[in-house]
Amino acid sequence: MGETMAARAEKKAPRDRKEDAAPPKDDGKLSRKDYEVALEKLHVELVKLQLWVQHKGLKVCIVFEGRDGAGKGGTIKAITERVSPRVFRVVALPAPTEREKSQMYLQRYVPHLPAAGEIVIFDRSWYNRAGVERVMGFCTEEQARKFLGAVPLVEKAIVDSGVILLKYWLEVSPEEQTRRLEARINDGRKIWKLSPMDLKSYSRWHDYSRARDDMFAATDTGFAPWYVARSENKRRVRLNIITHLLSRIPYKDLPVEKVKLPKRQQAGGYEAPDYQYKYVPERF
Repeated sequence: MGETMAARAEKKAPRDRKEDAAPPKDDGKLSRKDYEVALEKLHVELVKLQLWVQHKGLKVCIVFEGRDGAGKGGTIKAITERVSPRVFRVVALPAPTEREKSQMYLQRYVPHLPAAGEIVIFDRSWYNRAGVERVMGFCTEEQARKFLGAVPLVEKAIVDSGVILLKYWLEVSPEEQTRRLEARINDGRKIWKLSPMDLKSYSRWHDYSRARDDMFAATDTGFAPWYVARSENKRRVRLNIITHLLSRIPYKDLPVEKVKLPKRQQAGGYEAPDYQYKYVPERF
């Protein structure tokens, strides 16, 4: 009791150096063409899953965690870009308000859990307390320990209520994280992804490693296990995760009636008005 994170750091440093070695390199690159062909097939399966979830009234919750630059956002985009946002809901909560800070910690996440026929994807989740809040000092060690003790009980209640809960941790090497964060700095399309907190977090790699290890030890349960996905290659990790989640949610291919467009109504005396539309300039 009362042992600080810094004290545990000294004890665990040798193990961290070994476990944080870079993941194995890909034997070969996955071409964009091969990636898009594979992704298109998986998108068809995700639509089938969507129809099945609606048909059976299933409740699915998918949690994505990982270091900054691990590829969470891109993976979530790959999952959701061809399905209905009314079924696949993405939740990415901002920093808590003063009122939310006074609530029970998990309280603000509960309203976002799925109802029947929904798949909710958390782009970071209640596990903020086990990661960024703990490492960056936004909560006390006592609060972090209490959180880790309570989460399995809460997740057991979630699962017992009929929710299919999947938790993914995207693991990236220090070298690849550096490359991706530098790319954000140098690309005007990506600079918005780089926050002051990302810069502060970047220097604390091993603190995050120890926080991750504690989180896994406390919350990797039989009813809500953690699945770790190597994300050195963005294309591969997206395909791997989509394939895995499809295998973890039983679904069937529902029969779909063949669609035929009806005949369009006749003009029936309609005449286009003499109206000067304000057209968008065609510069391309």
